[in-house]
Amino acid sequence: MQYVFQILPSLLDGLKMTLGVFGLTLLGSVPLGMVIALAMKSKLIVLRTITNAYITIMRGTPLLLQIVFVYYGLSLANIVTFPRFEAAVVTFIFNYAAYFAEIFRGGFQSINQGQYDGAKVLGFSRRQTLQHIVLPQVLKNVMPPVGNEVINLVKDSSLVYVIGLGDLMRAGNIAAARDVTLVPYLLVGALYLLLTIALTYGMRYIEKKMNYYH
Repeated sequence: MQYVFQILPSLLDGLKMTLGVFGLTLLGSVPLGMVIALAMKSKLIVLRTITNAYITIMRGTPLLLQIVFVYYGLSLANIVTFPRFEAAVVTFIFNYAAYFAEIFRGGFQSINQGQYDGAKVLGFSRRQTLQHIVLPQVLKNVMPPVGNEVINLVKDSSLVYVIGLGDLMRAGNIAAARDVTLVPYLLVGALYLLLTIALTYGMRYIEKKMNYYH
């Protein structure tokens, strides 16, 4: 038990980094995913082509490779140089925005055309229809798959080790290698599990609240 308390501070420091990447990614990728989903519904073929290509690339290549490319590749190509943390957050945002865009696209497709027509008859503008009729239903419908992606994001955040960020997983690796014991990995697993459980209950609570739109 003494050893647990000895390594716990370093693990908690790593947890702060993990939560930082997680929180900023969520704040950036969800609204970006919504914008991309709306762009996919555009009448402009060029815009639809660009967004479809973007989603194909982001979903078709490993996130680990994308992190390496943004941090090392862009710098070597003299395009832009990101600090480690910013490189990780930017990569995660653009990667998860592609997944959220697909989820939101499915949500928009679940809305019956009759609701758009009814809103038009009632004199609603396109913005009012989207804001007051469509989006509340879309958000309710997509909450389960969004919740799954949120849980995946927590676990995927461990990939930032590849560019040397001191996240929770890296802190556990260092302690395990230094002390030649599996205890740090057990603690890391427990912390990830607690995060996952908390997020699961949080998403279920939000889903329950969203039943207002049923």
